[in-house]
Amino acid sequence: MDIFSVFALCGGLAFFLFGMHVMSQSLEKLAGGRLEYTLEKMTSNPLRSLALGAGITVAVQSSSAVTVMLVGLVNSGLMRLSQTVGVIMGSNIGTTLTAWLLGMTGIESDNFFVSLLKPENFAPVVAVLGIIIFMSKKEKRRNVGTAMLGFSVLMYGMELMKNAVAPLAGTDGFQHLLTAFKSPLVSVLFGALFTGIIQSSAASVGILQALSMTGSISYRAAIPIIMGQNIGTCATALLSSIGVSKSAKRVTAVHILFNIIGTVVCLSIFCVLDSVFRLSLFNRAINPIEIALVHSIFNIFTTAILLPFSNFLVKLSEKIIPDEMNLCID
Repeated sequence: MDIFSVFALCGGLAFFLFGMHVMSQSLEKLAGGRLEYTLEKMTSNPLRSLALGAGITVAVQSSSAVTVMLVGLVNSGLMRLSQTVGVIMGSNIGTTLTAWLLGMTGIESDNFFVSLLKPENFAPVVAVLGIIIFMSKKEKRRNVGTAMLGFSVLMYGMELMKNAVAPLAGTDGFQHLLTAFKSPLVSVLFGALFTGIIQSSAASVGILQALSMTGSISYRAAIPIIMGQNIGTCATALLSSIGVSKSAKRVTAVHILFNIIGTVVCLSIFCVLDSVFRLSLFNRAINPIEIALVHSIFNIFTTAILLPFSNFLVKLSEKIIPDEMNLCID
């Protein structure tokens, strides 16, 4: 892997992040103020909140955008903290769709229709349709076209990253780098830090999927990194909580607690399975689709165990960020 491959990797990441931003912004414009209205009105029931969070995140393709929206709604007094918990959990599930789409890049088949499922094959078609729709004079159609172009740019970035890391498979340096992640805790911290820096779990999962195409990433290395990526995605919400009310700050606290508790539980299970039962599966190379599957299982499992304890998460966030005490001086 030479310096030009590094340039291609960085350029691919830039295209990926830009495409994700453009797509998310355009989809939010299409929804207009209805997202806020829907979030406010449909959060009385935990399961409904869960479905709503997942649905909106699938629509805007950004769990961070949904969490930031929740911070704003709680800060303005339009929502209570307790109403946001189910939506936050649902958004973590909804955000895994991107990983599934990216995972299709690993599909290998001579069948025309199966090959058409690969994003690098249908993304150019989406781009052509997108630019045609974008040239419309109507604002709504232009937003649809922009979203389609953003998706195409995102997929082009993924393809650039995939091609850039392809030469890594046979290099000794890359193999030595992977051995640095033998400690699950180090892998979790790496995943959290890297995702926090680029502020996109979709991008960090996409890079992991691109690396997995070299055949050098095992389940043992990938699973803890994926857990860490879910913690790192809280960075955007953390930034959005600066200067808001204490109730709004607690929305971010709930988001972070959800991912940290889920990681502690899942990492404990992973370590027991790895050290006691020594599953041979963990030594196998993981592929992009399997990374998407692990990503989904982590978020669905974490939601299943924590949804019944929504009130506990709210109370815990109130302990972490307490109301200011009024001191009475006689």
